[in-house]
Parts: sequence; structure tokens; C-alpha cells
Amino acid sequence: MGFLSPWFLAGLAALGLPVWLHLLQQHKTTPKQFSSLMFFERRTQSSIKHRRLKYLLLLAARLLLLFLIVLAFAAPYIRHGGVFAAAGRKLVVVAVDNSFSMRVGDRLARAKREAAGILASRGERDAAQVLTVGATVHALTQPTAETGELRAAVESIQASDSRSSYGELARALRSIEQSAKIPVEAHLISDMQKSSLPPSFSDLRLGPSTRLIPHPVAEGAEANYAVETVTAPRSVFDPKKARVTAVIAAYNAPAAQRTVSLLVNGKTVGSKTADVPRNGRASVEFVGMDANYGFNKADVRLDAADALAGDDNFYFAVERSDPRRVLFVHEEGKTRGLLYYKAALESASEGAFVVDAVTSNQAANVSSNKYGFVVLCDVGGLPGAFEEALKAYVRGGGAVLVAAGPASAGRLRLPVYDEAVRESRYASRSGERFLVVGAMDVTHPVLRATGRWENVKFYQAIKADVGQGRVLARLSDDTPLLVEKKLGEGRVMLFTSTLDNISNDFPLHTTFVPFVEQSARYLVGAEVRPSAYTVDSNVELRSEKGLGTVEVLDPKGKRALSLREAATARSFLLTEAGFYDVNRANERHELVAVNADRKESDLETASKETMALWQGTGSQPVPADAPEAEQRNAGLWWYVLLAAMLVALAESILASGHLSAEPGEA
Repeated sequence: MGFLSPWFLAGLAALGLPVWLHLLQQHKTTPKQFSSLMFFERRTQSSIKHRRLKYLLLLAARLLLLFLIVLAFAAPYIRHGGVFAAAGRKLVVVAVDNSFSMRVGDRLARAKREAAGILASRGERDAAQVLTVGATVHALTQPTAETGELRAAVESIQASDSRSSYGELARALRSIEQSAKIPVEAHLISDMQKSSLPPSFSDLRLGPSTRLIPHPVAEGAEANYAVETVTAPRSVFDPKKARVTAVIAAYNAPAAQRTVSLLVNGKTVGSKTADVPRNGRASVEFVGMDANYGFNKADVRLDAADALAGDDNFYFAVERSDPRRVLFVHEEGKTRGLLYYKAALESASEGAFVVDAVTSNQAANVSSNKYGFVVLCDVGGLPGAFEEALKAYVRGGGAVLVAAGPASAGRLRLPVYDEAVRESRYASRSGERFLVVGAMDVTHPVLRATGRWENVKFYQAIKADVGQGRVLARLSDDTPLLVEKKLGEGRVMLFTSTLDNISNDFPLHTTFVPFVEQSARYLVGAEVRPSAYTVDSNVELRSEKGLGTVEVLDPKGKRALSLREAATARSFLLTEAGFYDVNRANERHELVAVNADRKESDLETASKETMALWQGTGSQPVPADAPEAEQRNAGLWWYVLLAAMLVALAESILASGHLSAEPGEA
């Protein structure tokens, strides 16, 4: 027997405290001379202090309780030879790496043969379990001794497009050890990629009864070339001006010239030669693409396959459409905001947007469904039917930008944003009295490329309730300046000042044009979703439950959602490389391109020292001549704590009986 925390045994000195208290409180009487006892009356003498000395059993119970508490903190343990070794059983866990990098050569086939050999050589009384290791750990079987079931599970393993995570494996092994209650012998069959290690080594911690045995199936880091990233526009309005930039990377590979091709819908539209340096990167740019109207399947491809052929192409989706139409609603006679906004949008977006302007009185006869988004520029009032149609338009996936100014200050609630107007904050132009931007969320897509707005002066701003909105920018007096609010499947963006140069001088600064462009792209969804996703990431399907059904077709053309998931799922996990067809609840179609994580393209293996340190976090390897009883420790603190609880119960019963009033004696 031993102690993991022997310093806690110093607490045994506390056992002297009850003994000292009992001895200190002894009942002592001093005889006194008196002439006669005839003047005394007989009565019962009661003394709690005196009786407490008589009950040594109560004293012993209290001393034992303190002793057990101190012993529990010292964490006593014994060798496993008493229980586990006598049973001679363990759980054999076979974890097979089926990540994207296991597609190199015959790595996966070798891993499956290795797994079959481990299962065949296990002890007769040992149960086994088969796992696959990717971004998450999947259990193909429960712990079982059925050889046929285990062998069938190993044979069913297929290579995936996921990346492997040893941190997830360590977490799964800790959970398995806690539920198994017997020693775990984990066999990891993998190419031991360095990129599979977590950022923090503590995430690799194993349980005290888990022994890790690695089985590498890769001889070393093989040379590999890959299309690492592709930068392409999500939407294209003029195919001749479209630019696609690809980065070609060499992993543990010598310098080489590689031919890079751009394909759109399976047709090659351009080819260039990239001079890739040793263990370096080279970029290639393509200008123009022959894209059809609607969504197009595009990819950048290398000329020849190498060790890992799956990363020699990079998928991305491009949508070609006519310029998006924007409805700009303003008050009659107030065209200054329209002038600045239209000039900024049409000059920055390269023909991506066309602005249609109407007054608030003319808006009743306009249908908002044919517009990419709607701008309400300081409108004092809207026709009731048009405002209700705008709200329905937003709930269905549309977007509205509300610019509030002096006309909005006279309203009780803001249009479409539907929150109360509190006051109009005004700063006079005389004496340099103005407000500036105090805080901005520069991580938001609208503000990411617009600068800090440091020199913009605001003379008037509307203070309204934020409600469920998210504040993206505030003025120096803490008034919300830019707020975003989700409404159904769409969004409303509130700008609490005007788009002209009356309530502010924003249109006169260089940050105005980027703000107009980025907000327009964000509101139509062009900047919300990338042109390509990574395997194991999620794509949003809906923002609210119960809003129609969603249909998702995987790269093989099969339905990826059940009927229940199609009606309720808010997001979908992308598990394969290729193109997914997504038909959303708002009847909008989308093509989602997915690629394997390029961390899997680096085939460098983890060092032997790192793997040895990982093994050392669990139970140590067993010497060949060591008896089974000397191999593992079993903690006893739980049993000691249980005994302390029983002694505490007994002590309370004894104290209740001993300290109660006793019948008097004559």
C-alpha cells in the first residue's frame, strides 16, 4: 500500500484535539467541610461535561472520523494485483486512423491487416472494441468478445476526407477507461502525422489504467505537392474580370515546375506553370473564366498525381448572375443621400449592383421580392402594406438597411427594425462640437475592410432601443451607431445617422465607399458564405426551426438529411470533399464546395520522443518478467471516504443518545 499525497498525513496531528478537549473538561470536585448534612435536600445531579467522559465509544468514533478524512486526502492506493490482476482481464481498444492522409499508398490496407492481427492475438478473456480516428472518434463496436463482429468492423473501415485528431482520441480513451472499470490497452494504428497532435500537450493525457501502443504504418515523410488555397469570388457579374488566385505548396518535396489548370464545369479554361521552390509555395493567377449563369463547379488542378492525389485539386463554387438590383426608398425632395450612396456603390462594385430609387409615397406599388436588398434612407413614414411586405420579405431571407435621421426622429418606432425611438442626439457644428466613433467590431464582415472611422464627425444620431440586435459600432457618448438584427431568415441593419453630409461628414471620407460596398455584399449574402468550405465544418441551413424544409444532396447525389432533419436541422456537417447541392427553406438554391483540410497534406510524422511522452501519460509499459500484481495502482480514497460517511452516521447516533437527558437518580 502507498500514498499519492503523503503530506496530508500530517493532519493526523488533529486527532489530539478531541482528546485534549475531553481531558480539559473533566469533572472535578473539591471536598468542603460542613457542619451537618441535615440542611441539604436530595436531588438529581446532571452534568453533560461529566457524562461526556464516560462514553469512550463516542470519543473513539470521532477520532476515527478525523483519521479517515485525513487518510482520504492522502489518496491511498494498492497494487492492482488484488482485484484486476486476479481477474486477468483487460479491454483491448483498436483505434484505426482513417483520415485523409491514410489514402497515401496502401497505408489503410496495412492498418486494417495490423488491426486484424491485434484482435487475433488478444487474450481469451479480453474484450475488444474497434474505433476510427478522424476529426471525431467513431465507435464501430461496443466492447465485445465476438471475433466475427470485430473482424467485420475492421473490414468495413474506409478512408475518409476528414483530418485526424489525437486529442479527440485521448479524450475518448479517458471516457472508455471510466466506463470499462478494467485496464485498457489501446492500439493506435496510424501514419502518426505531426499535424494530428493538438496545440496543447495536456490534451493528450491518458487515464492511469490506459496503456497506449502505437503502430506506425508510414516509413517517413513522403514528398507531396498540393493546391493549398484558392481565392475566388463567390459571385461573378462580368466573367472577363473575374480573378482566381491559387497557392501551390510543396511539403517535404524538392523544387519543381508544376502545370496548374483552372476548370469550370469540367472544362479547362486556362493553364499556367508554377515554379514551386523546395518546401515552399508559389502562386498562380487566372484572369477571366467562362462561367454560365447560375452556380458553376470550378476547381484548380495540378498536372500529375503524387503521393496524395486527393489534394491535387481544389474545389470552389462560383455564381454568375446579372447585377443585383437595390431598392432605395427616400423622402420626396431629399435626394442628397441617394446621390452619395448610388455613386459609392456603383463605383466600387464593378457593376455588381444597380440602384432603383423611389419615394416613400411611390413604394406602395413596388414589390421588394425582386431586389437583393432594400435601403430606407431617413423615411418619415411608409405605407402600411409596404412595411408589412418588407417584414415578410426579410423573414423569408431578404435584407434591409435602415438609415435613421431627422425624419425618423418624429416616429414612435423605426420602420422594419421595429424598435422604439428614444431621442435624437444632436451636436452643434459651432465650436467643433461633434461626436466620433468610440468602439467598433472590426471582425464583422461589414467593418473588416473599412478602417476605424477615426476622423468622421457625427452631428446628429438617433438613439433607439437595440432589442435583440447586435451593436457593431458605438459613438463616443455610447449611442449605438450600427446595429444588426436577425429577423427570420433575413437581417435588418440599422445606421442611426444619415447617408448624406448633413447629419455627418461620413460621405466625404474614404471609408464611406468601402462601407457601402461591404454592407451591400453582406446584405445580399455575397460575403456571408465563402466560395469553398473545409471538411468537418458546418454550413448553416436555417436560423429558426420549423421554417420550411431543406434538401441537401451530397457529392454522390444522395440525400444527406432524413425527413426529420430536413424539417428541423439548423446546420449540416460537411463530411466529404466535392460539391453539395443545398435547397434552403426560403427556396434559394446554393452550391457548396468542400475540400479536405490541407493540414493533412503535410505528411511529416511526429517524433519518437513526442510519442514516448504521450505513452508516458498513461500506465507505464509492463516489464516482461514483472508479475501482473505489480503493474498498476488502484486508488482506495473512494472506499475510505465511504467508510468516513458511515462513521459520521454512527457518531451522530451515539451523540444523540449520549447527550440526551437521562432519568434522575434518587
